[in-house]
Amino acid sequence: MDENEKNTVNEAARGGEVLVLGATGKTGRRVVRRLTEAGVPVRAASRRSETAFDWTDPGTWGPAVAGVSAVYLVAPEETEPVKSFTAEAAAAGVRRFVVLSGRGMDKVGPDAGFGAGMAAAEAAVRESGAEWTILRPNNFFQNFTEDLWLDPVLAGRLALPIGDTPEPFVDTEDVAAVAVAALTEDGHAGRVYELSGPEDLTFADAARIIGEATGRPVRFTEISPEEYRAELTGQGFPEPVAGLLDAMFAIHRAGITSGPADGVRQALGRPAAGFADWVRRTAETGVWADRE
Repeated sequence: MDENEKNTVNEAARGGEVLVLGATGKTGRRVVRRLTEAGVPVRAASRRSETAFDWTDPGTWGPAVAGVSAVYLVAPEETEPVKSFTAEAAAAGVRRFVVLSGRGMDKVGPDAGFGAGMAAAEAAVRESGAEWTILRPNNFFQNFTEDLWLDPVLAGRLALPIGDTPEPFVDTEDVAAVAVAALTEDGHAGRVYELSGPEDLTFADAARIIGEATGRPVRFTEISPEEYRAELTGQGFPEPVAGLLDAMFAIHRAGITSGPADGVRQALGRPAAGFADWVRRTAETGVWADRE
């Protein structure tokens, strides 16, 4: 970010701190880093941060939003607290919300089993009276390096309940860059940005690209939803989490999240990062190297 961009960001953000919920998560910590680098006052909040925030403890909400002008809102899966929190934040003076939602959340119903909290957050900010921007990203590149699919990649077997339905994976850094723009610049209010990478890839494609970049075999295996849930619970995932992930793949299998979207270009004026380039750079970090 050059000096002119920093000045633009600082001017737009003047008047209060930016509260980042989920500040230790994939997007949250990147949003915190980018805001800090730009010189924007930022309040990082999570259950384990200096600014404590817990969706199940409304007593943490007021101190978190006091003096805050904008909020990066990463919703819980539960729907109940989101509307109350958003109303309290707006009453406390929050003028702008940027919501992390998910691609296809406008196309799934309340019985989908996944994304209920995201849908509730979208509705809550629209009703808040404050400015709002909604981000609907696809699956992150970093799911292959930070949690969901890292261990399967290292094991050489990526077994998922999806076949050839493509997914235009997106770089979390792009999502964070769009979030910071929406939090600190004018011109994003009332916008819904669907955020994806530039191309559709199957999970088999992703496994092949990672394997070629690392020189290690990574094989994609299609399994049934029942097998997937059994494998997840066998690996120690709680049943509710296994159910949410299974429901997420049901949405993917329906093709709801397929097809590249141009939200990154709309928001930032540049193309989204490509998966293969990211994989080549990431392989050099050693994240997929054999562990001793």
